[in-house]
This record gives sequence, C-alpha cells and structure tokens, in this order.
Amino acid sequence: MTVIALLSVAPVKEESMAADVAEAVAALDGFDVDYETNPMGTVIEAEDVDTLLDAVAAAHKAIDADRVSTFLKIDDKRTSDESAREKVEAVERELGREARSDGE
Repeated sequence: MTVIALLSVAPVKEESMAADVAEAVAALDGFDVDYETNPMGTVIEAEDVDTLLDAVAAAHKAIDADRVSTFLKIDDKRTSDESAREKVEAVERELGREARSDGE
C-alpha cells in the first residue's frame, strides 16, 4: 500500500516563511517517506498511514513559532500501490502532453 498526502505547514506571520518551511521539510528526512516540495506544499508518500502521520507531526513540530498552520490531505487508496508520479503520468497520458504549461 502507498499513502500519498499533500502537506502545507507554515508559521502565521507576515515576513518570509522560507526558513521555517525548510525546517519542516528537513524534519521529513528522519522518516521512511519520499517527498517533493512545490510552491503550495509538499507531496509525501509513505508505505502506511502511521509512518505518514509520524512524519507530518515532526514537520509540524519543527516550526518554532507562536502559531503554526498545518493543512493535510491524505489519499489512502488501500487497494493500490500507485505512486504520486504514476498518478501524474496517467493524467499526462490523457492529455497527450506534460501536465504543466510553459508560462507563455
């Protein structure tokens, strides 16, 4: 089984959050998960939901702030081992191209 999640963890403040977000992302390295960060969050893949939740808790706790906002969306498809990349590839096959624009 593969559990895929979208995680967004950030302190609630006006100035740049990049250093804080980097701390949260670095906390994931202590767990048996694969991840990819994008502008809106981090996609995490784990073998099971317990491993995923432990990693998410560590990312949340890694931010040293008075207030921390965490958003978590979990896809726990229990009958499939399809990876996040395979999900994107399926969409790209339907599109007949990469699932991104060139910004032009």
